[in-house]
Amino acid sequence: MLTDIEKAREILKHQFGYDSFRMNQEPAIAALLDRRDCVVLMPTGGGKSLCYQIPALMFDGLTVVISPLIALMKDQVDALKANGVEAAFLNSTQSAPEQVQVFRDVRSGKLKLLYVAPERLLQSGDQFLDFIRGTNVSLFAIDEAHCISSWGHDFRPEYLRLAILKKEFPHIPVIALTATADKLVRKDIFERLALDNAELFISSFNRPNISYTVEPKRNSYGQLLHFLAERKDQSGIIYCLSRNSVDSLAADLRDEGFSALSYHAGLEKQTRDRHQTAFLTDETKIIVATIAFGMGIDKSNVRFVVHMDLPKNIESYYQETGRAGRDGLESEALLFFSWADVTKLKGFAEVEGDLRQSEIMLKKLDLMGKFGELRTCRRRFLLNYFSEELTDDCGNCDNCTTTFEKFDGTIIAQKALSAVYRTGQRFGLSYLVDFLRGSQAQTIRDEHKNIKTYGVGADIPKHNWFDYFKDLIGQGYLAQTEGTYPVVVLTEKSMDVLGGRSQVELRKVIVREEKKAKLVADVSLPYIQDLFDELRQVRTAFARAENVPPYVVFSDATLVEMATYLPQADWELRKISGVGDLKFDKYGADFLRTIRDYSVKNGLESRIGLKSPKRERSRTKRDANGKDTYRISLEMFRDGKNIPQIAAERGVQPSTVENHLARFITTGEVTLEELVPPHKVYPIRQAVIKFNETGALSPIKEFLGEDYTYGEIRAVIASM
Repeated sequence: MLTDIEKAREILKHQFGYDSFRMNQEPAIAALLDRRDCVVLMPTGGGKSLCYQIPALMFDGLTVVISPLIALMKDQVDALKANGVEAAFLNSTQSAPEQVQVFRDVRSGKLKLLYVAPERLLQSGDQFLDFIRGTNVSLFAIDEAHCISSWGHDFRPEYLRLAILKKEFPHIPVIALTATADKLVRKDIFERLALDNAELFISSFNRPNISYTVEPKRNSYGQLLHFLAERKDQSGIIYCLSRNSVDSLAADLRDEGFSALSYHAGLEKQTRDRHQTAFLTDETKIIVATIAFGMGIDKSNVRFVVHMDLPKNIESYYQETGRAGRDGLESEALLFFSWADVTKLKGFAEVEGDLRQSEIMLKKLDLMGKFGELRTCRRRFLLNYFSEELTDDCGNCDNCTTTFEKFDGTIIAQKALSAVYRTGQRFGLSYLVDFLRGSQAQTIRDEHKNIKTYGVGADIPKHNWFDYFKDLIGQGYLAQTEGTYPVVVLTEKSMDVLGGRSQVELRKVIVREEKKAKLVADVSLPYIQDLFDELRQVRTAFARAENVPPYVVFSDATLVEMATYLPQADWELRKISGVGDLKFDKYGADFLRTIRDYSVKNGLESRIGLKSPKRERSRTKRDANGKDTYRISLEMFRDGKNIPQIAAERGVQPSTVENHLARFITTGEVTLEELVPPHKVYPIRQAVIKFNETGALSPIKEFLGEDYTYGEIRAVIASM
C-alpha cells in the first residue's frame, strides 16, 4: 500500500514527467494532504503550482485556484490539459455558453481544478460562494498572495476579502503562494487571509541560472542593440516605464530587423491579446512592455529580461527578472541604471494621505537605487533583501565577473570630498559631477563657479566620476541621504582624507567577461544545436495543431536533454525530464523518430547511460560516521533486523526501507533472494518485460495484484 507522499511522487513522475520534487514542494504537499493550511514562498520558476496541483489530483473533490490574471489562468489550464488533467477557468473572455459548460463540469465532478479571479469568487451577493458550497470543494489555492498586502508591489484591494474563505469553509485547507514577499508582506498574508495556524515554507530565492548585469544608462539604445544582436533567435522581454517609450522602442527595433511587438494597457484589448499570443507561441521573439505585461506569464523559454528604466522596488525587479529562465536554462537580466530614474520615480512613490506607507515605498526605491550602484555581488544583495544569506559571491553577475584594479585615488577623493564640502553638502551626484567637470550648464549656480574646486575634475570623464563617487560612498568616505532628493554628505572618515592624513584606494575596471548567449541545462554533455533546432520544429508543429504555446508541449530544457542524451528507445525517452505518461503517448513517437533519424544520419548512438538521475536532497541526516540514509538501512539489515523492524526504528515506511535495500542489489551487497521470495521473482520479471516500454511501476503493480509490493518490483528491476 503506497503512502500519500509516495502516491504524490508517482503522480509527479507519470503525470508531469519529473523524477523528484524540488525545494519545499514535498513538505508543502504533505501538509495539504494532512489538511493543514500553508503559505509557500518559492522563486519564479520553482514549481509553486505543483504544490496544489498534485494534492488536487489526490483529493476527491474540486480545487479552486484564485488567480489575479486571465493570462495566467489560460496558460495553467493549457499546461494541465496537456498533462491529462481536467481543468478549466472562469473569466470575462468566455461566452455565456462556455461559462455554463464550466458550471456543468463543476457540478458533475468532472473538473479537478477551477481557476477564478478574486472578483469572480466574491461577486455581489456571494453568488459564486453559494454555488461552490453545493459542490465538493477540497482545497483553496491563492496564487500571487503578495497582492493582499498594501506594503507589497502589486496590491489588489479585492484580495482583502479572501479571508472569508477560512470563515465560510473552516475545514477546507488553504494554500497561499507567492514568489516575492519580504517580512512585512509575509505578516500581512498570514493576518489578512486568517491563516493563523498555517505552516510557512520558504524555499531559496536564489535563481542561479539568471545572470544579473547593470549598465549605466548612457547610450542605452546602442547598448541594447549590441546585446540583442547576439540573441536574435531568443525570446525576451524589455520593460519601459511609459507607454510612449514602449511603442517607440518596439517600432525602432522592428526597423532594425528585430521581431518585436509592444504591450501596454493603452492598447486595445484585441491588440494586446494578439501580441501576447504571438509572443507565447514564439511567432514574435521580443515583447516591449510596461509592467502591465508578465505577471503570471508561464512562458518557460524567456532567455532575457531587459529593464530600460528602473523598477520601483526590489520585489518588482526580482519578479520581472524571474520571468527569464523558468525552464532552468541559463538566462540574463540586464538593467540600465541612472539616479535620475530614482528621482523621477520618487514622485510616484508617495501615497497621498498615508505618510507611513509613503516612507516604506521611498525606502524600497532607495534600496533599488543602491542595487543599481552596487559594487559587490548583486545576488547576495537580492537574497539578503529576502532575509536569505549567501555565503560566497555568486560568480554569475557583472560585479563577480569583472576584474578591478586598485589604485591610489587619494587626490581624486580629495577633489570629490572638497566639492561636497565647498557646495555645502546640499547637492546630489549629478550636480557634483557637473561642478567638478566645470560644466557651463544653467543648473550650476553662479556663486559656485568662483570656488577653486569648480572644474578641477575636467580631465576625468563623467561616467568615471560617477563610478568614483559610488566607490567613495561604498567605502564610507561619503554618504547619501534618503528622501525624494538625496544629497551627498561628508562622514566621519571624510576629514582625514581632506586633511591629507588618510590615503584612499579606488577601483577601475580592467577586465569584464563578455557574456555570450547560450543555453545550459542540467546535462553532463554539450547538446547538439542542429538536433535541438529540428526538435523545436517538431514541437512547433504540435503546438500549432493544438493551438497552445510550444512550451506547453515540451520546454526548452526537455528538448536540450533530448539533444544531449539522444534517447533511441521508448524507455530511454521516458528518462528525459518533463516526459510524463500523456505527453509520451501523444508526442513520443514523433520526437523519437526525429532523434533516431538524426543519429543514423550522423553515426551517433544513445547516450542515455551518461544521464545521472536527479538526486533529491535527502531528508535523513548522515550519522556521526557520515553514513547516508541508504547505508544506515543496509547496516541495520546486516545486523539481522528485518524490514518492518528497520522501518519502525527509523520512523519510515517499510516500502522506503525496501527501496533503500534495492539500491544495493546492483552493487552486490544485497542479493535478490534476500528481498524477494523465490516464487515471486519469475512473475515479476514477466510483468516487467510485458510493461517494459512504459517505464512505469503502476501498471506492473496493478497487473501483479496486492500480493506484490513496489519494493519487490524495484528489487527485481534492479537485478535485471
